[in-house]
Amino acid sequence: MPVNLVAPDPASLLPVAGVRLGIASAGIKKPGRRDITLIELAAGSRVAGVFTQNRFCAAPVTLCREHLAHGGIRALLINTGNANAGTGAEGIERARRSCDAVAALMGCAPEAVLPFSTGVILEPLPIDKILSALPAARADLAADRWHDAAHAIMTTDIVAKGASRQVRIDGRTVTVTGIAKGSGMIHPNMATMLGFLATDAAVAPALVDSLVREIADVSFNCVTVDGDTSTNDSFVLIATGQAGNAEIADAGGADYTALKAAIADVAIELAQAMARDGEGATKFMTIAVEGGRDRAECKQIAYAIARSPLVKTAFFASDPNLGRILAAIGYAGVDDLDVDAVRVWLGDVLVAEHGGRAASYTEAQGAAVMKEAEILVRVVLGRGDAAATVWTCDFSYDYVKINAEYRS
Repeated sequence: MPVNLVAPDPASLLPVAGVRLGIASAGIKKPGRRDITLIELAAGSRVAGVFTQNRFCAAPVTLCREHLAHGGIRALLINTGNANAGTGAEGIERARRSCDAVAALMGCAPEAVLPFSTGVILEPLPIDKILSALPAARADLAADRWHDAAHAIMTTDIVAKGASRQVRIDGRTVTVTGIAKGSGMIHPNMATMLGFLATDAAVAPALVDSLVREIADVSFNCVTVDGDTSTNDSFVLIATGQAGNAEIADAGGADYTALKAAIADVAIELAQAMARDGEGATKFMTIAVEGGRDRAECKQIAYAIARSPLVKTAFFASDPNLGRILAAIGYAGVDDLDVDAVRVWLGDVLVAEHGGRAASYTEAQGAAVMKEAEILVRVVLGRGDAAATVWTCDFSYDYVKINAEYRS
């Protein structure tokens, strides 16, 4: 079961002026399942995205990059049950057909449509099923459908993921709402999931472009479930400009800082939810690495710990086999690391210092912390002032079962 995670209350996901969402069932993988989401954006909305760096990126990722270069995005189309990845030229053609169909329904250019897919790789996209479901999705468009959309984009997720925040900017109430899906094949090389965040704030286009990268770096690029980077990773930030505030154009201003904090809060909540809902997860772990020379090396060490199968299985078993953490720190690739300067805590228990077991540490202390559902691993490198935090989960028997039966 997900670790201390419940689905958001429908009333907690606030409408964003300038965004309407519609849900439909195309029966892509299972009959009757809601698997199509159509999102309509007001004219003038600013849209930016970051995408997977997997070289076998999905056809919709290729088209999203192409269409974002044109600007003027008016609609997003999301399907689950099929990734449309590893599908070659035919996959691109089918993704284009979906954009053409949405454009015809919405009265916009095909280049104004962003397509997204998630599901099984190396299978042809069932385009006819998708096209048949589009009229129903369009008829369903409404501003208050974020909760339904959060469910419709799920794959192996157990819990739908969504969050909202509001902040006062230029005397106006600005809303930020986001949804995401992700449970397995989660490891950053961008964003490691599908995520859609929208705000009604007016923001200069250049700031939207930089903001989406900054937000990804502190949220979705700080989570791992299994070390596998998906072919379909996509994180999109939308600013509709409907809140009535003066356009935010200064990255150093108070308005930008307030908006960025609200967006980051939503994104971090969604990113942590993916680790809490990791396939088969029973533990949620925060890996905090401090005292590095730069953030990159701190994150490098944090990920070595977080993605280690030996570390993750020890946490599942509540076994304080903490030498596995030291081993991960040592092979993380920081070649000039002074291991004698490294200190490691499990919760508030000092585990290691001076190159070995802390004199004060006992197995009983470690065992007590390992039984908890949420656990902090803190590593202090003793070589600088930089820090980074990564969120992950354990590996259970169910992780193997879920992925062994993924296509059934």
